[in-house]
Amino acid sequence: MAHRTRSEGRAGSLHRICHEERQEQTGPNPLRQLITEALVDAYTQEEQHGAFLVMLQDRVVCPFSALVVGEEVEVRRFEWERGAEGFVAVCYRRGRAHRVNVTALRWVGAPPVGAEWIDAYRLWLSGQW
Repeated sequence: MAHRTRSEGRAGSLHRICHEERQEQTGPNPLRQLITEALVDAYTQEEQHGAFLVMLQDRVVCPFSALVVGEEVEVRRFEWERGAEGFVAVCYRRGRAHRVNVTALRWVGAPPVGAEWIDAYRLWLSGQW
């Protein structure tokens, strides 16, 4: 089990302890490995969200096509509205911009390059990793 250092906040240390206990129980998988990579130096909830945003922005190749409530959109970038939980995908349809929660995106055909980071983010949000 992990031990807290003085520099770690309570929430961050508890998050790491729970993660390590889950890994011991279930073993590693690719999405868990991505989550661990994203959160390696992120201790608070805000830092963890920020770390995931960096990964989405750096690793998911935009633009790409996706479905949102059955309608095809073009996803151009990801943003974080700090007052809200989660990230939004800035999507365009018929020349108009729409801000959609990242978890609402579904793929049109093959997933975009880096889509595994969106899947890892969904898993992290669920708390089931």
